[in-house]
Amino acid sequence: MECAGLHMLAFVRMPARGGSARGAKPRDFNMSAEEIKKNSRGLRGTVAETLAGGAASFSKPDQNVIKFHGIYQEEDRDQRIARIKAKQDRAWILMVRTKLPGGQLTAKQYLALDKLCDELGNGTLRITTRQDFQFHGVVQQDLKPLIRKLNEVEVTTFGGCGDVERNVVASPAPFADEVHREVQRLAQEISAATLPATRAYFEIWLDGAKLPREAPAEPDPLYKDVYLPRKFKTAIVAPPRNDVDIYAHDLGFIPHVEGGRIAGYTVVAGGSFGMDHGKQTTYPFLAVPLLYVGKAHALDVAKAVIAAFRDYGDRTNRKHARLKYQIAERGIAWLRKEVESRMPGVKTADPRPVELGSVEDWLGWHEQGDGKLFHGVKIECGRLMDYENGPRARTGCRAVVERFGCDVRLTANQNILFINLKPGDRAAVDALLAEHGLKAAESYTAAHRMGIACTALPTCNLALSESERVFPGLMDKLDGVLRELGLEREPILFRMTGCPNGCARPYNADFAFVGRGIGKYAVYVGGSYRGDRMAGLARTTENLDDLPGFVRGVLGNFKQGRKQGESFTDWWGRTQPAGPAPHPEQFHVELEARRARLAAAKSGGGAAN
Repeated sequence: MECAGLHMLAFVRMPARGGSARGAKPRDFNMSAEEIKKNSRGLRGTVAETLAGGAASFSKPDQNVIKFHGIYQEEDRDQRIARIKAKQDRAWILMVRTKLPGGQLTAKQYLALDKLCDELGNGTLRITTRQDFQFHGVVQQDLKPLIRKLNEVEVTTFGGCGDVERNVVASPAPFADEVHREVQRLAQEISAATLPATRAYFEIWLDGAKLPREAPAEPDPLYKDVYLPRKFKTAIVAPPRNDVDIYAHDLGFIPHVEGGRIAGYTVVAGGSFGMDHGKQTTYPFLAVPLLYVGKAHALDVAKAVIAAFRDYGDRTNRKHARLKYQIAERGIAWLRKEVESRMPGVKTADPRPVELGSVEDWLGWHEQGDGKLFHGVKIECGRLMDYENGPRARTGCRAVVERFGCDVRLTANQNILFINLKPGDRAAVDALLAEHGLKAAESYTAAHRMGIACTALPTCNLALSESERVFPGLMDKLDGVLRELGLEREPILFRMTGCPNGCARPYNADFAFVGRGIGKYAVYVGGSYRGDRMAGLARTTENLDDLPGFVRGVLGNFKQGRKQGESFTDWWGRTQPAGPAPHPEQFHVELEARRARLAAAKSGGGAAN
């Protein structure tokens, strides 16, 4: 089976035993998320009792509580129908997500996590779009041993999920300059300052053991007893490359560099991609400039924005509970005023002009600037596993770390950077990767190098369609289209998700395929390989097998109509009629209908809706 046949493989491990949620009263299943958080006793819930009782699944309230601890309760959806017919309980499994600010891992940590995915997971590791690792197929009796062993190598899962600051992402390239070192340092600082201040995690999973620092105080000075209205995501970029997709986050820091050093940051806010198909009250949003602040006060800004969201985010409707909606409805000036009021004495200024390049990773070989090298390796959909008759990605990556003792950075595009390698090791690293079927970056099309997909089926509870399991095969077909048209070196950004929640950041891609049902996808076109423009709905529903033909038609027009050296991103922006954007209808109404409305508005002298 080739890697293109990834969609035929299962990634879950069968639970060792069945079971159902125990101890949950009927009232529990009607509790709101806000009630659950407030009644959780500092994120304790009845998690410890459930673990001690040996149940195979958690109650609804505890399913919400364990998210804050980095855990999602899932099921193997490939087994759902058969188990229903057999009148069996669902095949309950758990996903466990680490929290790795800036994607940093030492060689020791990487090898420990690799070993644990065999011992207590399903034999795979998955790199997320937030520079984390996820363990899949974990069963309940293995949950506490896994988290304990992760913490033994100083890897936490606390805050990997839940209504708090998630993993802080930062440009991962280990260039030996002040800018790249500082963005990684700031990611660590923000992450440490925004951990929930409850001892629940240490009590439940580590039997009361403390972090290296003093045990945190309660109540929580940042999150209080209700935490945030929804999750919150922060990113820090190192220009000129936009390899963290800075505008897709609730909060982003873009350095202003003077003389090779960071003087301050332009701060952007409000990025978020979740929505529901056809509901114009929900829509994606790119972060917009908020303010400029000196380097010394970046953490102050981060905490002030989080506090403003805590106090003003919608707690009555979780679909509306994102910072983007407050900005869209109240205005960015309102948020700036709120932030500045929470930082008395901190001087701010208007945002500085910003220019960023591609969202692509630093794949292939690069000099770090300190006499050492780093090597970026493409990991298909971020899934580290050994494929039958395909690349042995997990074994190959482990072999590199074991042999050369190199540290690792995970990227926001689901790839791996092996860092601090000696120049004399280059040929041996290449040979070792090739031996395990991992291709050199240059052998991919430019589009394939950038493309990403979410996990989706069989483990994601929200997935409507396949994503990870079909994306490699789809990209192989799209590679054929690109080579046929002579566009294999064109930077065209393709992304896929199994539902409209947008975990793989589809709505600012050149082409995005967003799941609507089994084998069916909404198609969005017109974003940017720089991550700075939103796409629009081109087709409400398209069959998976028809996607390459659709793309070929669009790219054929591009090839015929482009100017010399013009990218697809820039051609689309130049040739497509521009209406009010971003606007909710561009994500819910097809392009042709919007074109007709725009034409009618222009001919009649009115404005397009």
